[in-house]
Amino acid sequence: MADRFVTVSLERRDIHCTARLLDDRAPLTCTAVWEALPLAGDVFHAKYARNEIYALFPPFASTEPPLENPTVTPIPGDLCYFSFAGTELGTKAYGYDREVRPETTLVDLALFYERNNLLLNGDVGWVPGIVWGQVVDGLDRMAEACNDLWRTGAAGETLSFRRA
Repeated sequence: MADRFVTVSLERRDIHCTARLLDDRAPLTCTAVWEALPLAGDVFHAKYARNEIYALFPPFASTEPPLENPTVTPIPGDLCYFSFAGTELGTKAYGYDREVRPETTLVDLALFYERNNLLLNGDVGWVPGIVWGQVVDGLDRMAEACNDLWRTGAAGETLSFRRA
C-alpha cells in the first residue's frame, strides 16, 4: 500500500503540518480515521498530558479500534487516537464548555508537539493512546502555534484533519 498523508491544521491561525499514517503499525485505526476524514472541531490544549492539542468527535468507526501501537509516552509529532466514555470526561476539571454525558462516547484525536509527555490522568490513571500518524513536515511551525494557543487561549480555534 502506498503511504497516506493527512494535513493537520489550526484553522484560525492558518498553520498546517503534514503527517504520514502508520498503516503498518495501526492499520485498523488508520482505516477508521481515513474513512471519516475530513474531521474538524474545537481545539483543546491538554492539562495533564502536557504538550498536546486535541479535538473531540462522536465515534465514527463501525467498531472502536483495538489498542494497536499503544503508547503512554508520545513523542513530538505523534498523532494519537483515544476513545472515552462520558463518565471519564464528565468532571468540570477538564474545562469543556459543553456537557459531556455519562452515556456518551467521545473520540479524541490528538497531536503531540513537544517532548516529555506522559499519559497519566489523576482521575483514571494510565491512558494509553493509539499512535496512528507521525508528522513529517511542519512540526516546528505547528509547535509554535500550539505554544501560542497554550498562552493566549484556544477559544475560537479549530483543529482539523484532512486527507493530504
